[in-house]
Amino acid sequence: MVFSCTTVVVFAVAGMLAQSGPPSVSLPGPQNPFLGSAPEGKATNEVLQIDFKDAIDRGLRNNLGLLLAVDQSETVRGERWKELSSLLPDFSAHIMESVQSESLSALGFNKLAPVLLPPGASASSFPRLIPAFNYFDARLSLGQSVFNFKNLERERAASENVKVAQFNYKDAREVVVLAIGNSYLQAIAAAARVETAEAQVKSARALYDKAVDQQKAGLSPAIDTLRAQVELQARQQQLIVARNELAKQRLTVARIIGLPPGQEFVLTEKAPYQALNALPLETYLERAYASRADYQAALAQVRSAELSRRAATAGHYPTFDLNANFGEIGTNPGQSNDTWQVMGGVNIPIFSGNRVHGDVLEADSQLKQARSQLADLRGRIDYEVRTALLDLNAAGEQVEVARSSVDLAEQALAQSQDRFTAGVTDNLEVVQAQEALASAHENYIESLYAHNLSKVELARSIGDAEEGVKRYLKGN
Repeated sequence: MVFSCTTVVVFAVAGMLAQSGPPSVSLPGPQNPFLGSAPEGKATNEVLQIDFKDAIDRGLRNNLGLLLAVDQSETVRGERWKELSSLLPDFSAHIMESVQSESLSALGFNKLAPVLLPPGASASSFPRLIPAFNYFDARLSLGQSVFNFKNLERERAASENVKVAQFNYKDAREVVVLAIGNSYLQAIAAAARVETAEAQVKSARALYDKAVDQQKAGLSPAIDTLRAQVELQARQQQLIVARNELAKQRLTVARIIGLPPGQEFVLTEKAPYQALNALPLETYLERAYASRADYQAALAQVRSAELSRRAATAGHYPTFDLNANFGEIGTNPGQSNDTWQVMGGVNIPIFSGNRVHGDVLEADSQLKQARSQLADLRGRIDYEVRTALLDLNAAGEQVEVARSSVDLAEQALAQSQDRFTAGVTDNLEVVQAQEALASAHENYIESLYAHNLSKVELARSIGDAEEGVKRYLKGN
């Protein structure tokens, strides 16, 4: 079965995106390995400066999903060596010396017929026990399978499985980059929300102070002060939530890239925006089919399944084995003689209880599964490339609209503040303008995050995440 990392990371990204919604209870369950790591080193007093490149490099060293992929590759290599051993010579040596006595009566010699006894001997005079004697044997043995088509095809299938594991490792690196890119962008967005919330608290406090002064001067009613106080506390609550969310997002980044627990660090990158000069769809699809490691792994898995079926069918074929040995045998090492033996044999299967038929049926089933998974993956790659381009285009347009909305909301807030200061209107208009500006900032942060994430997903969809993330984020 093809081990694919794509499905794993889909759930990972979906879980990260869900973090921006309402809080929910986390139930115990299996840990996504790409959201964990084996921490590197111990925490220090130094505040680390972590940019995109450093985060990716650390993740590629410490991410749990990648470490497990390495272990899986070693397991598959061990299985290949097991299959190869059946084709290689089996060479061994042994030295044996035995000192023993033998009971002839136990072997039935006390019941020998008279015709078998020596002349003049009787059954009662025949010895019942042979005295102790030595037996020495030193020997080299060699066994070789000269022709076994089944073992040969099984070894070839195991070699293809090694390629599958190697491609899965490369695919795991792509998934790690996608997980790091998503978590880093989430943290950048959380930091932007904190900055926006701090500015909104400052603006709400200024409005509240002005409302208090005007109430003391008898220029505005108490309702304006209460309204401004409610708005200030709402913005303070938003700031608390934003700071808490930023702290959790930073912990997520640290977990994925393998920072030691308690290590202080700062994410140095800011949310970039650069329109991507997209290439034609067909170009991206060609790159994806040629470069994606999970697709190459699926192709290798099909080849392995085909070879496994040929190996199962080869259970009907005859085999030829050769065995030889050479050694010294005698009563002791000083009184021994050279002996040797060479044996060759052909084994022709005639009836094995339909075991071979069962092996063929299993191999057929696995081959059909591998081909179906390959066809599904090809369709999924087409879907992922198309959706990544759609998301990229839509997010780019959203960024432009959101940026314009922020400018308009800031102008509306400035005008409403001027009107309130001039006594033309109460501060309800100012509070509404502050709400509109907060919403505009949130939309801008979300659209900027979605635009950058769609670039990362596009790089992943064409198999270029590890090398292309920073290039895509710069618009190249």
